[in-house]
Amino acid sequence: MSWVANVMVSVDAVDRPNVEALSNWLRAEAPRRDRPGMGCGFLTETTGQDSQWGGWKFPECSVWAGTLNHADLPAVLDRVQNIAWRCPNAVQVFLMDQEESFFRLWMLRNGMLKQYALPHPGEEDEGFFTVDSR
Repeated sequence: MSWVANVMVSVDAVDRPNVEALSNWLRAEAPRRDRPGMGCGFLTETTGQDSQWGGWKFPECSVWAGTLNHADLPAVLDRVQNIAWRCPNAVQVFLMDQEESFFRLWMLRNGMLKQYALPHPGEEDEGFFTVDSR
């Protein structure tokens, strides 16, 4: 059985090597939540020259997206937080775990990854991750 998380990462163009490294880590080394083993998926750029976005212009952002399977999401967020981003304030992570109907937005501020989403009623004590530096 699968446990899917949809992930989008928006970064400044100068951080392309960092987001590519994150994608490689997701593919080969990221811990899984269901069993021992490594790798849970990868990211693909959605804003390149062949993008399928609507409108008459190319996007003026760099967005990467992927579907992760059985990802240890706190470990993924911790990894994002600890990358040496060249433009950290441009980093945004949109994360929608299985059985959720909306993306949660995470942004780097003062070196810390913080969630910017209002919880649903009753969610204050559950469903939120804290990112601790390992």
